Amino acid sequence: MLRKEIKAAITLAILSPIIAELLSGSSPPAEFFNPIGFLSLVGFYGCGAVLIREAKARWNKNTASLLLLGAAYGVWEEGISVKSFFDPNWVDLGILGSYGRWFGVNWIWAYSLTIYHAVFSISIPVLLTEQIIFPEISDEKWLGRKGLSIAWFSFLFVSWLLNTFLTTYQPSILHYLLCIAIIFILIYFAKKFNIEFKGKKNPPSHKKLWLFGFTWVITFYLISWVSPYILRSPILTALILTIQLYLSYRYLAGIDWRAFDKRDLLALVIGLLSFWIILAPLQELDNPNRPDNTTGMSLVGLGILILLLWLWKKAGSN
Repeated sequence: MLRKEIKAAITLAILSPIIAELLSGSSPPAEFFNPIGFLSLVGFYGCGAVLIREAKARWNKNTASLLLLGAAYGVWEEGISVKSFFDPNWVDLGILGSYGRWFGVNWIWAYSLTIYHAVFSISIPVLLTEQIIFPEISDEKWLGRKGLSIAWFSFLFVSWLLNTFLTTYQPSILHYLLCIAIIFILIYFAKKFNIEFKGKKNPPSHKKLWLFGFTWVITFYLISWVSPYILRSPILTALILTIQLYLSYRYLAGIDWRAFDKRDLLALVIGLLSFWIILAPLQELDNPNRPDNTTGMSLVGLGILILLLWLWKKAGSN
């Protein structure tokens, strides 16, 4: 019989790639449920999320630190492992392979993907697993030395595989050093400082929290992937994206998070994921125009919706 802590770690290891890769359509069902692909995603995304969650628990840090650690993960994945920060021919880049490219770096892509991974690959799966699914052990360590060793080995091994075999492109040593420096800075701030939200406002209604999350994702998507086709200046695009982050911080920092309950958190998370749930069947309809096979994306969206509704019920009964 598995201990509850191990069950929580396994849940997080599976939930992270489900949200980050499967729901987003980056790895549709045909790719995601391929045994090799699934093990690789769990070993990389899943173990990365578990390691970050364990660091957060051991350092006694909050969600702000979790976001910083998630950003560090994003730089590791996209900068060091798959190298999409630098490869001008990366399959998903589109216009971002030239728009905002400077000194061999796809800057708008790098900025956007770092935010994406911080929110969707790490923070949302960790918060759902900790606060909603296993709230009774949310402050405890889930892994011992052996478990941590397995997670580190899996994460680093898959990282090496991706860097070596996914593409032949190799950035310069300076590009790698830049990523490592950014990762260390993000980890330092995540560990050293507690950025607490001590606002005075009561949590907004569930509808308003859902709307904020939903609107945030749509705005983020429009700025990151649509505005490059409209705005000539990548600097302007980066500035608008920075303003969005700042305004989001100001809004969230004004709320008294100590008054948050589980359904408040879940309403915000559901808002953030609703965009991808709605997009899922549209991706399947676009199957003839895509290089990958998006068959089954409608079921993915429906499955995540059912999961969230179940979590909503669970959050209300605790």
